[in-house]
Amino acid sequence: MLYQWDMTRAPLNDVLESFWRVRSTTDATRAAAERLARGAAERLAPIDEAIAASATHWRVERIAAVERNVLRLATYELLAERETPPAVVIDEAVEMARRFGEGESPAFVNGVLDAVMRRLAVGETDESPLEGWPAESAQRLEKAAALRSLGVDPYPSRYLRTHSLGEIASAYGEKTLEELEALAVAVRVAGRVIGKRGHGKASFVTLSDGDARLQIYVRLDRVGEAGYKLLDFVDLGDFVGVSGIVMRTRKGELSVEAGELAFLSKALLPPPEKWHGLADTEIRYRQRYADLIANAEVRRTFLARSAMVAEIRRVLDARGYVEVETPMMQPVPGGALARPFVTHHNALDVDLYLRIAPELYLKRLVVGGLERVYEINRNFRNEGISSMHNPEFTMLEFYTAYFDCRDVIDLTETLVGAAAARVAGDAPLTYKGRPLSLTPPFKRIAMIDAIAEVAEEQGWGLAAAELAEAAALERWVKSGARPTKLAAGSKDEEMFGLEASWSRLQPMAYGNRIAHLFEVFVERRWDPEGTRLWAPTFVVDYPVDISPLAKARPDRAGVADRFELFIAGMEVANGFSELNDPLEQRRRFLDQLERREGGDVEAHRMDEDYIRALGYGLPPTGGCGVGIDRLAMLLTDSHSIRDVILFPHMRPEGGRSK
Repeated sequence: MLYQWDMTRAPLNDVLESFWRVRSTTDATRAAAERLARGAAERLAPIDEAIAASATHWRVERIAAVERNVLRLATYELLAERETPPAVVIDEAVEMARRFGEGESPAFVNGVLDAVMRRLAVGETDESPLEGWPAESAQRLEKAAALRSLGVDPYPSRYLRTHSLGEIASAYGEKTLEELEALAVAVRVAGRVIGKRGHGKASFVTLSDGDARLQIYVRLDRVGEAGYKLLDFVDLGDFVGVSGIVMRTRKGELSVEAGELAFLSKALLPPPEKWHGLADTEIRYRQRYADLIANAEVRRTFLARSAMVAEIRRVLDARGYVEVETPMMQPVPGGALARPFVTHHNALDVDLYLRIAPELYLKRLVVGGLERVYEINRNFRNEGISSMHNPEFTMLEFYTAYFDCRDVIDLTETLVGAAAARVAGDAPLTYKGRPLSLTPPFKRIAMIDAIAEVAEEQGWGLAAAELAEAAALERWVKSGARPTKLAAGSKDEEMFGLEASWSRLQPMAYGNRIAHLFEVFVERRWDPEGTRLWAPTFVVDYPVDISPLAKARPDRAGVADRFELFIAGMEVANGFSELNDPLEQRRRFLDQLERREGGDVEAHRMDEDYIRALGYGLPPTGGCGVGIDRLAMLLTDSHSIRDVILFPHMRPEGGRSK
């Protein structure tokens, strides 16, 4: 009626009379239809103004005629009525628009209707139930109250389902319409509502359980008037349960024809970024629950991480390793060079530290006779936050009696390869758009040789033999040598001048100089995309100066029997032949204490109990720590560590806390 009047602009009474001459209906339906049409026509100007205010990129006259009048009717109902919840009117109008609309107009109408609902004054229910929640929450709360008035609990305790949505698709996805009719399989399913459409006596609801989606076909003659009425109170995001028969629609879509509907949870907040998907990175990290609802690929990332960890456990368990748990609060923070978090134990009246690594406790267990141990543990380091660093992170650490560094390298290679195969299968891996193979064997290179390769390429005039001698390296640094094969003014030349100068290297001990040159010119922390360690590479033979817990190589003074595994420029694993001489270990701890007194806040502390444990005898042992988060980044092509940690640490909302 409103459509005919809008198109002809004939007197409204004449339009109404001509409309009913060719249609028959009940008196109640005619009265309701005329009420809506007359009300919308009488208040047309303010209604169109409200729509125009919501449709910021459209002019009302450019909206298709049917959709325009659907919008007008819905807006009139929002302005004038109290009997029907506004959201119910919106949903009905959306379904009408979808039925008659073309192209992208339904999506546009949805967006405009949603904006209209937010903007228009609809009485007391426009007040949000909680500060910061949208006005739509008021309508959702109103529906929850309406459900209770009908004797329906919007938050029941339990629902017995027979199948997940994925199980339905797997078991019956290949069955034809006729085969499903013959089988008449009865099921009970549940999920979150992510779509709803329909009109009159039949509707369709799409459910998701996170793993799969399934269409639900709801007919008035099957569920009854009371059951069908429940659909009026269903919003996107709600959880519902459905008992019914597996079927296929005439259009071929696998569905469940509902025999009974059950409300399982009323969502008071609309789905995140209802029309466009959740894209704001800050919100995604803070509200991971919303991120998981909106972005299916995020769910896949964390399922892949879980599969990776399960495979690592499987490989170690199959080799006779025992998984253990060691203290997360420690009286002496050890096992790594890092700044710890500190807390206070009131009952014992002592300061304790959140562990920076479980290493020293795991080696105590090897002393005690547990020859193969591992722990997948949470570590805490009170340091910076970056795309590769989070204050709370996950490590695998494993220790094996009678292993040395080379044995540990072999097992680490096996673990990484197995994890990659579990997650990716035979599919090729890519990271940041570049191919990446994690199929063993991996490259091996000594730290000094890696630096020497860069020196040769850039013309430093520094050979591996000179790098291996502290005195020779110092002479080279003092000489002020400049690279002869770098373009003048290039970034590499600039970095050489800054990082390889006497003023930069002079305060450092020999081992720290080697480590610094490696980090700047091989690892290239300042230029991750230009790293020389893209392919998986075991860098071996680290200086003892920076390896206080590693055994020294007997054939090379000052060189630790240690390795680190780099992949795509990131350090992923660190391992070595464990130092098991208690007196040598104590001497190294004392050296670290001197550095701490000199201002190095990350230097290792003295741990007399660990020295005592070594005094009982630690057999030859190899150990390794593997960064679970970084390995997950590589296997899921995630470019930030926050993308693979469910709840990464963030600054307080609104800025720093007091």
